[in-house]
Parts: sequence; structure tokens; C-alpha cells
Amino acid sequence: MHLIKPEHYRQMLAGMGAPVAASRRSFLKGLAAAGGALVIGVHLDPRVALAEEAPAAAAPPLPNAFVRIAPDNTVTVLIKHLDMGQGVTTGLSTIVAEELDADWSQMRAAFAPADAKLYNNLAFGPVQGTGGSTSVANSWQQLRRAGAAARQMLVAAAATTWGVPADSITIDKGVLKSGSHSGTFGEFAEAAAALPVPAEVSLKEPKDFRLIGTKLPRLDSPDKTDGKAIYALDIKRPGMLTAVLRRPDRFGATVKSFDATAAKKVPDVVDVVAVPNGIAVLANNTWAAIQGRDALTAIEWDEAKAEKRGTAELFDEYRKLAQTPGLPAARRGDAAKGLAGAVKTIEAEFSFPYLAHAPMEPLNCVIEKTADGVTIWTGSQFQTIEQAVTASILGIKPEQVKIETLWAGGSFGRRANPPADYVAEAATILKAIDGRAPVHLVWTREDDIKGGYYRPMFYHSVRAGLTADGKIAGWDQRIVGQSFIAGTPFEAFIIKEGVDGTSVEGASDTNYAIGDFRVDLHSPKVNVPTLWWRSVGHTHTAHVVEVMIDELAHAAGRDPVEFRLELLKDQPRHAAVLKLLAEKAGWGPKAGAGKGRGVALHESFDTVVGSVIDVSVVDGKIKVERVVCAVDCGIAINPDVIAAQIEGGVGFGLGAALHDEITLDGGVVEQANFDTYVPLRMSEMPVVEVHILPSANAPTGIGEPGVPGVAPALSNAIFDATGQRLRSLPFRLEDFKA
Repeated sequence: MHLIKPEHYRQMLAGMGAPVAASRRSFLKGLAAAGGALVIGVHLDPRVALAEEAPAAAAPPLPNAFVRIAPDNTVTVLIKHLDMGQGVTTGLSTIVAEELDADWSQMRAAFAPADAKLYNNLAFGPVQGTGGSTSVANSWQQLRRAGAAARQMLVAAAATTWGVPADSITIDKGVLKSGSHSGTFGEFAEAAAALPVPAEVSLKEPKDFRLIGTKLPRLDSPDKTDGKAIYALDIKRPGMLTAVLRRPDRFGATVKSFDATAAKKVPDVVDVVAVPNGIAVLANNTWAAIQGRDALTAIEWDEAKAEKRGTAELFDEYRKLAQTPGLPAARRGDAAKGLAGAVKTIEAEFSFPYLAHAPMEPLNCVIEKTADGVTIWTGSQFQTIEQAVTASILGIKPEQVKIETLWAGGSFGRRANPPADYVAEAATILKAIDGRAPVHLVWTREDDIKGGYYRPMFYHSVRAGLTADGKIAGWDQRIVGQSFIAGTPFEAFIIKEGVDGTSVEGASDTNYAIGDFRVDLHSPKVNVPTLWWRSVGHTHTAHVVEVMIDELAHAAGRDPVEFRLELLKDQPRHAAVLKLLAEKAGWGPKAGAGKGRGVALHESFDTVVGSVIDVSVVDGKIKVERVVCAVDCGIAINPDVIAAQIEGGVGFGLGAALHDEITLDGGVVEQANFDTYVPLRMSEMPVVEVHILPSANAPTGIGEPGVPGVAPALSNAIFDATGQRLRSLPFRLEDFKA
């Protein structure tokens, strides 16, 4: 499935520099508030400030293209991140509007061009991309300073025009005033753009925020409601051909031969070409391309390097690996000695299947040869990577690859992958037809479900014990699962001494005070392409840790909330979230026969989320009735967007807990569409309450942290209701005996 070899990634990114931090966690913790950016009406300066670990207060705002004020008084914020539904266009524009003192009605948002020198993610180093719930976190100080600089320049322009002191001018809802003078941003935009950018700016205190912290309407809602929002599926170019690919049934196979005679007879089919990932059928429309693909015959695949193991075989191998020590991911105290002295010991195993991302909009993109290179239209999540991959395929320079970032109908991590797989496929097809026509590559839902880049399978084996006084005596955890980081440009700074940090995060760095603690990792090689999935390693580690903590609490005869609070005595932030959660959920005695309540608390992407789930047993089956969440994500830019992300995370997490799995039979994926890869149905979605802990700290991630706590809270609730422990995902509720 990989079009570009790992060594090519390193070549493509050579000279770009290492990311600014040594691990994913330090990405988020080490964000610097390096220079803001600004353009008022015109583009002034192409320089960029990369985040450094040193304090960034000394870095002046840089006049990059983030803020544009038009004569019609509209303020457009150029958004360097992909908005795939998470609302960053609204959140990032709010930051600028707050410091600018703009009126929300005049705010607009547009996607920035692909240019890492201007629009790099400060958490990733010299790479433009969206992921790790970093969009607001890395942009917070940058955009505040941009807005403040723009405000100061507008004030200076007005002061000169009116002949008044700058400090006599006030701004309220986009209107500048001084005595009898009054004017709009649009009136002073041209004069302000001609002024030097201030080296220092003053930022508002949180107590003075007027827009931040309020439920402003989303900027994208109107256009998405009336159909004006443009996605890649909407793009039409003169002479454009639609392409679909016939990919091998087994990952790692390549095409040897095929007969396209019948396919070429399908009306509107224009061409059939072999490419590295399979056989491309090009037609004048999508339906004809699909029909042409179905008409291909005599396809022979070279399966010498194909993955031929099934799910059952892989899990058997994983279980055997878990019986042996792995590479050390975490060591505190002496877990073996602690467990030897335990008066009670719990042993448990947890298994997690491959998971597809299944975004609402399947992958697709348009690529067109131009006089200067190529232009790509897509919901681009990793612009810099996609430029580099495309350039290497076509033999051009990355700067010759222009990317028009469009709205994306979901991603959950799928669009952000080191091989840039679907963009690379489009580039290979364009190359195969010598660039004679624009190409619109379309994945069907079946292509999406069967196409790989899944959340990896994982297996956990855990032994934990209690002392006579109900304390945790020791904890020994072994994790087995593929690394999707190995062989990519990210390997050098995420994999340390053989341990992939994304495989163990959420377990190796648990915030619970467990003195004798050990986590090991095995990373077996499997030829199934895998990738991060919404909340990455936390998707499985949080479940294991929170279910085991719950089991230990019950074994000790302790209340699960009180037990956790004792383990968090040195973690005031986590304890505050848990206390707020318990209060809002009405935590207390068991609700009664046939009802259960479970709790989970987890930190991911520097955000702490607590979840309480209420379930009932209805006609012998479990029904999720209510989910209450408490969250500390720093300053809440827009509480409504935050609530929506947590609500969406709950639905996403419930789908994984109750239904989702990709299974292999002889290496062939058994699922194909939503009839076999079943998402959560609307009828299954419970009532969700979201409570945000007040904070004056900088914003942290919110797109992913709502997911990890859902499955363990549900597992713990089922135990509370029935006395039965369901550990492995998805839960087999059809086998549940009330």
C-alpha cells in the first residue's frame, strides 16, 4: 500500500529541521508563543517564527498573512489548519476577533495556502499540518498577538488621520472612536497596512474577554446549511476525468496482469492504467468509473509480500508475545516485588481490533497539471507532507505543488498520514496519463472500509495487586501492537529505544500514583497499514487503565471515585475535574436493580476529561441512558464548540465500544460498508451533559480527548449493573446474560 519508501520520507523532509520537541507529549507541553502574524489588506513579509522551547515573549509579532481587513469592513482570518468539522475556523477567528475588538458579524475565515514557511504548526516544527488536537493550542499566542498588532496599527492610523492621541481612541465592536470622531476598520485598513508592525503588543487579561468564553455562532454553519461550502467532491475542472482504483484484496500485494477489454467498453470509460497501488479506471463520471472497475477481468496479483494472516492468528501471536517481557516503556519501583506481597491479585487481558476511521466524506482529491507544476484540491490535513510526496512522484519541487485546502467531511486522523496515500495515488494516476487531463480520484465507502490505515490491533495483559489496607501493591502491564510510526519521518523523535510513544501513551505516563509500576511493549511486524485514530494510543490504554482501576477499587471495597481521588492526591487538576464530575453526575449509591453507573478519568492532549455513564438493563440488553462529562481544556474559546466535540467524542467512543471492528480472514478484510462496519446509530445516542471547568490557563486540545473515557466508563457501568466484566472491545452485548 505504501507508494513511497521510508528512506524517501527522510529525503523529502531533509533540511526542514527536526520537530521542536522530543515526543508527542512534549509537542503539546512545549508550545511556544512565537510571533503572531498579520496582513492588513496586503501581504507584507514572508518570514515565519518557529516555536522554540525558550520563552517566546521576546519574539515580536511577524506580519504574516493571518489577518486581512477589507474596505467593506470584513475581517478575514486565514486558517492554517484543516477544518474537518471540529470548528477551528470559528475558534481561531474568535482569538483574533477578541484582541482586535471586532464585532463577530464582521468576521470571516478562509483556508491559508500550503506554505510551511508561513503557516507551520508550531507544535510540529517546520511542517504545516493539523493533528494531535493542537490547532488552537499552537495558535493561541500567535493569533492573539496578530489580532493585538492589527488593533494597534488601526489605532495608530486613526490617530494620525484624526490628529488625536492614540490613547484617546477606543474600539468597540469594530468601531474606532475618539471624541466626535468615529470610523470602521475598513476605513483605516489601507493606512494601517502601510505602518510598521509594532515590536511589542499588549494582550488582554482573561477577565476582559468579551467574545472568548461565549457561545458565538459558528462561521461555517450557514454555508454548510445552504450548500455553499465547497468540498473536494464539488470540484469540477475543464476536461476532468474521475478515477477509481481496483486495489488488491490483501495488503502488500501488487498487480501482475489484468484484462481491461470489457472495462474499456463501458460507456464513458476513457482509460485504464496500472499504477503502484493497483489498476486505475478513468471515466467522464464516477458511476462509469465504478462500472468500468467492476468490468475488469483476469486480474492476477503478486502476493509474495502480502499479509495472509487472519485476526484470530494475529491475536494468538500477540497473546504469546505478552507472555514474555517486552521493551521497557515505564519503570517505577519494583512491580514484581510489590505483586509478590499483594494480598489480592487481579489478572486480566484486553483485546482491541483494527478500527477504520470511516469519515462521512470518503477520501477524494483533484489534481491538475499546470504551467508551473500541479494544483491539488482536497481537504488537506498534512499540506507539507502532501507537497513533498507529490513532488517526489512527479519529479518537481515541493513549492511547485499548490494545494487548495477545502472543507473536509471528517477525518479522525485518516487524512493525515505520512505516505499521503490518497494524494499520492492521484499523483501516480496523473503521471500515468502524462497529465493530459485533471484527475479526480474518488474512494467509495467500500474502498474506505477496506483500504487500511486502521487504528492498530492491540492486546494488553495486566497483573495488579492490593495490599492489606487496600492500596495498589504493584502493577505489571504488557502491551502488544503494531507501530505505525516506524519507518516514517516521525520515528526519530517518537520512538525511543525501540518504544513507540503512541503505543503506550496513557498507560506508561498515567497520572495515578502507583509506586511499583511496570509497562512493557512488543511491536510485532504486520503488513497491514495502520495509523493514528481519534485519540491515538489513548483509545486502548485509557480503557485498560480505567477498567483495572475500577476492578481494584471494587476488590478493595472502595468507592471508585474516592479510590481514584486518593491516587490523584498530587494531581490537583485531575482531582478538580473528578470532583466536578461527581457533583454534576450526582455520584452516589447504586441507582437500583437493573441500573448501573460507571466512571472514568483520563488525560490526553493536555486535556483532562471525566466521564460518568448511566446504563439500564432493558429486556435483557444494556441501554446507555446518560453520559455526563467534565472537562478541563484551559480557557474555553467557545463552550458550544467544546460541548459539541465532547458529544461527538462520546458517540465516536460508543461506536467503538459497542460495534466497530475490522477483522481479517486470510489477510482479506471482512467488512465493506456500514452494514458490516456498524457505526453508532442515532437511536443509540444517549443524552450527553458537558461541564467545563473554569480556567485561566492557555487552551489545550479538545478534538480527541472526549473519546478515551467512554468505553471504560461504559464497561464499569455494565459491571455495576450486572456484576459482569466486559474488557475487550467491542463489547459483545448480544452475548450478555441479564
